[in-house]
Amino acid sequence: MNFKPLGDRLLVERVEEVSTTASGIIIPDNAKDKPSQGTVIAIGSDVEEINVGDTIVFGKYSGTEITIDSKVYLIMEQSDALGILS
Repeated sequence: MNFKPLGDRLLVERVEEVSTTASGIIIPDNAKDKPSQGTVIAIGSDVEEINVGDTIVFGKYSGTEITIDSKVYLIMEQSDALGILS
């Protein structure tokens, strides 16, 4: 993959949620909420405080989905990131 976000944008890969509950109940894909955290894959030249490899938390409806090499990513502005998980 060779993709460079412009300005203050981030390329994020969603962190997938577990598809079963603690008691072993399987949750179908259509009933799952989209995860609100992901790993930063690439950053634009104007991004501050966030680095490639950071796991960030973002709003449920943040970003725009794009497909690169058959993988789905999110493009979002730095301001859409609510925080960094450590």
